[in-house]
This record gives sequence, structure tokens and C-alpha cells, in this order.
Amino acid sequence: MSLPLLGRIYRGYPIALVVFLSTGLSVGMAQYAFGEFAGPLKEQFGWSQTQLNLSLAFSFISGILAPFVGSLSDRIGIRPVMFVSLLLIASGFLLRPFISELWHWYLFSSLVYAGFPGATIMPAGKMVGLWFPKTRGRVMGAVVAGNNFGGGTMPPLAAAIIAALSWEMAYVTFGLIMALLGIVALFVIVEDETKIESEMIRSGRADQAHVARAAARAGLTVQQALANRNFWLIMIGLVAATFTYQGVLTQLRQHFEESGFAPAVATTAVSVIAGMGIGSKLAFGRASEKITARIATIISVALQAVGVFIIAQADATLLMWVGIFIFGLGFGGLGALIVLVVQEAFGMKEFGGIIGLMQVGMIASGTGAPLIAGAVYDSTDSFSGSFLIVVAIFILGIVALALARPVRTEDSPREIEGSA
Repeated sequence: MSLPLLGRIYRGYPIALVVFLSTGLSVGMAQYAFGEFAGPLKEQFGWSQTQLNLSLAFSFISGILAPFVGSLSDRIGIRPVMFVSLLLIASGFLLRPFISELWHWYLFSSLVYAGFPGATIMPAGKMVGLWFPKTRGRVMGAVVAGNNFGGGTMPPLAAAIIAALSWEMAYVTFGLIMALLGIVALFVIVEDETKIESEMIRSGRADQAHVARAAARAGLTVQQALANRNFWLIMIGLVAATFTYQGVLTQLRQHFEESGFAPAVATTAVSVIAGMGIGSKLAFGRASEKITARIATIISVALQAVGVFIIAQADATLLMWVGIFIFGLGFGGLGALIVLVVQEAFGMKEFGGIIGLMQVGMIASGTGAPLIAGAVYDSTDSFSGSFLIVVAIFILGIVALALARPVRTEDSPREIEGSA
């Protein structure tokens, strides 16, 4: 199913918009807005921070399913995969108001994370790589800026609904939005190579048509990637970098409030980070076309390490905002760079399968980070110690990415220096 072309609008733009919303709202609702629900849930059910944070660790579901979802998207296409994934996320939110036991909370959180691979990183990588082959970096930056759009809009939306109605109605609203988006995606997403080439010719992008077709077929297979030492170095680097999501982002609002800052200031601080990320993604996406995605990722993680270190020590408003500014500069770009690093190194040929395997490695960050944060908090009544642990992990990731060799461009399939 597809919608007719609207005038002279390039079909890639509405597709990019749907992916923008899919990635952004998923992340905004599940991660950025997490802190808004923490207080009401702890108050109503008496759960500890470790128990609550354990639901974040269920992101390991995403890692386990990612290779299968990626391989499936390589075989049958991303559109049906994206539709089902968005419905899974919607169901996870719609069922949360019915929880009465802790295991219910974990079960419905698992549904949300089961939908993540096919609703976020995979459609972004697939659609941008196919529809914008010559401007992949900058368009990827714009598309995954949806994360920051979600981060800037979903916490205030959740806070407003919780204050006016209840936390249950906030989750119902989230679920309905995601279900509607899934239906829209079913009609809008197109990935057929012939249709893409035809649309490029129709819209005056004939020079990109052959590039798009070649890009869709170029790269390494999963087997070739696994035999390449850079696969493992890049995995270590990206796993370390992604400790920022569950180890820092989801804890920031509570950390700021419990450090003595007003609740409104704490919410604003998280929203500012989200807002900054839009410019950061655009800048890092464009930079990846000039200095390579790998080098850009090293810079991104280094900025985050400095920012988190400052945030962990901040006991004054000025110092807090300095940390937020530096962290936000680096944090925003990471969402675009994860996909770009993998595409740059391994191509589009079996992108779904390869990025899926990368996400298996990210089980370590998705599961380990919230458990570290919760355990340190419960023993110290502060997230500062866990933030410093994340800084050390960031440094490890920087070293791994620095050791990975630059890409050597060759005819398809693309090869990487250091292949086994």
C-alpha cells in the first residue's frame, strides 16, 4: 500500500518525516519521559529505584531480537517490520495502566523494547541510505533529530497529563499516538528499488538514481563483517557510547531534582539537552561526510564524557548548565552516528543483519547501565557515582573506536582495512 505522490514533492521527504517521528517518539516516550513517571509509580506501588530501573534493563529484549528483526527486514522489507514494531510499542504503553504487580511493569516494558529495533535504528538506516544516497550524513542527522523532538515534547506532555489527569492516561495517550503512526507508516514507507529510481528521475534527481541502486547492493555480508576485526572494535566503541542512554539520560531529571534544583528546572534541563541535540545531529551528520563517521563519533563521546563528569560534580546552577551544554553537544550527534558508522564500515548490502548484531552487543549497555545506576543510587542516595563509572566506560569506547582502521573505499562489496 502507498499514498499517491503529492505534486512535485520528493517522495523521500514524507518517508523521512515518518521515520523522524517513529524514532523520535519511541525514544521520547520510553527514555526521555521515563523520569516523569518514576515519582508516581514509586508512590503508588512502593517500588525502589532499582526495581523501577530494572524495567530499563529489559532493553536487552531489543538486543536479542535485533538480529532477527534486521534479517527479516533484509528479506521482506522494512515497511511490515516497522508497522508491527510500532504496534508492539503502542500495546506496551496501552497496557501499562492495568499493572498491579511489579512483573506486569516488566512485561509491558518488554513489549515496548521488542518494538524498538524495527521502529528506530533500522528504518532510519534503511530509508535514509536508499532515498538520500548522496546526502546520507546530513539527512540522517535531520531524521534522528526526531529523538530530540521527542525528548523535548514527550516529557512536558507526560508531565501535563499526569498533573491534570493521571499517569495512566499519559500512557494511554502515548499508546494511541504510536498506533496511529504505525498505520501511517504502512501507507507511506516505500523501499522498492525500481520505485525509488523512478521517483528520483521524476523529481530531477536522476544523477542519484544509479547511486541509490548501487548503494542498496554494496557492502559486506554478515559473515564477512564478523570476520573483520573492525566489527568488534566498532561494537565495543558503540556499546560503550550507548551507556549514555540508560545510564545517564534516564537518570538526569531525578539527579538534578535530588541535587537541590527545582522540579521545573530539572525538567527544563532535560528538555534543553533534547533541544540542543537537533543542532548537534545536523552538525555531526554533516561532519561525518567530511571527517568520517568514526572520527565524528569519537568527538561525540569525548564531549559526553566531559559533560557527564561536570554534571556529576555540579552543586551550583552555573556548573550544572555548563555540564548540560557540553553533554548536549556530544549526546545529540550520537543517534545519527551509530547508524552512519555501521553504514560507512559495512555498507547497505546486509545492513539490517549487521546493525542487528551490533544491537546484541548493546545488551551490555541497555541492561548494565540502569542496574549500575540503580545499585549505586540505592547505596549512596545519589547518581553521581554511577555517572563517573559511565565516564570511564566512555573512555574505553573512545580507545576502541580510535583503534578501528579507516574505511578503504573499493568497488562493491566494500572492504575495510584489517579484514581477516
